Amino acid sequence: MGGMTAPAPFGPLQFQLVLLRRMADHQPGLVEEARLELSASIADMREANRRWQAMVRAPRGRGSLRRYRSVLGEPEAVLPRRVGDLECEALLWPVPLWPDLRFEVLAGPGGAVWNAWLVRAPGAAGPELTSPDALLPWSCTVDEAARAFPPARPMEGSAPTRWSLAVTDPATGGERITEFTWGLFQRLLPGR
Repeated sequence: MGGMTAPAPFGPLQFQLVLLRRMADHQPGLVEEARLELSASIADMREANRRWQAMVRAPRGRGSLRRYRSVLGEPEAVLPRRVGDLECEALLWPVPLWPDLRFEVLAGPGGAVWNAWLVRAPGAAGPELTSPDALLPWSCTVDEAARAFPPARPMEGSAPTRWSLAVTDPATGGERITEFTWGLFQRLLPGR
């Protein structure tokens, strides 16, 4: 008798496909290479994104932090962080596609998720950033670009999980706009 089979558990592989799905808008070639590295089809990526969106929107679904823990397992590290006057925790998970990065969730009291994105792994050497024009896609994180090209001004992103940062070109003093998806650099735009 032909019955429906339960979908495979949603885990780290599927979560990486969700990260890639949003990045495909700006870097389709890199996403294609990464998808093939994961031995996943375009349909697998779409299905992972569909399931993730269903989890995010479920009326009685898990809270954000519980959702990340259920998908990614126990974090590799939980570090105390201070954001302004507020105390929070940074939970870090490895991301096999980007071995020098970690997926970071900043959680406040009671487990409220304040932010979730890719950051450089503790102890991993970041890139040497000399000019916004020299930035390569997927080469740096939001905080690395902000430190390299001050003063940096956060800007609203074009969609959820996207951030923009106005940075200063040290050679010209002019402003450039860097765009990030899930905290990872995607593209450089002219200043406004």
